[in-house]
Amino acid sequence: MSEVLRVLLVDDQPIIRSGFAMMLSVEDDIEVVGEAGNGQEALELVRAAAPDVIVMDVQMPVLDGIAATREIVAQDLGRVLILTTFDRDDYLFAALEAGASGFLLKNAQAEQLVEALRAVGDGNALLAPEVTKRVIQQMSAPAQQADTAGGGRHEELLAQLTDRERDVLRLIGAGRSNREIAAELFIGAATVKTHVSSIFAKLAVRDRVGAVIIAHEAGIVASD
Repeated sequence: MSEVLRVLLVDDQPIIRSGFAMMLSVEDDIEVVGEAGNGQEALELVRAAAPDVIVMDVQMPVLDGIAATREIVAQDLGRVLILTTFDRDDYLFAALEAGASGFLLKNAQAEQLVEALRAVGDGNALLAPEVTKRVIQQMSAPAQQADTAGGGRHEELLAQLTDRERDVLRLIGAGRSNREIAAELFIGAATVKTHVSSIFAKLAVRDRVGAVIIAHEAGIVASD
């Protein structure tokens, strides 16, 4: 990622694109480098604008956001953050299967969107807290059926974690954001980020989705 995060906004409603662009304009480390009204326009613009992150709507004419995401990820043209009005499982899992690095709902707070953009730009994955549990349930069910030993197959990986990293993983598994983890454990946000990166490396997962699945299967998810 460049020093300034380059963002492309893709939504078929101009007023929504304008609103997001205005909201992001106050962030010194984020620059909106283009806007597109559908997935096909996004594919054309992404090559010219070279964004770090593409904020992608799902339901759009000409080419929908899921198909556009699949093309962008396959060609390694940038990371995609899905931002949709519709809290639907089929959209969620189709987006993750297509290679999206994040999934948020349009009712998210402004700071949540900014945090998500930075996380995705840094190479991490970010899911809206309200959909994290559904991802865990859907993606871990087949593994649970095949492996009645529960977290036994993860013991060797989990043994590498420090006590503090296990605390962080427990909260990641419950869908907490880095900010929430920092508040709950009384540590700094930068410290949480360091722990999260270390956890990903030790568990051999590429993003938060993989970490929450392991936390769930191992039975170390924090209770609400």
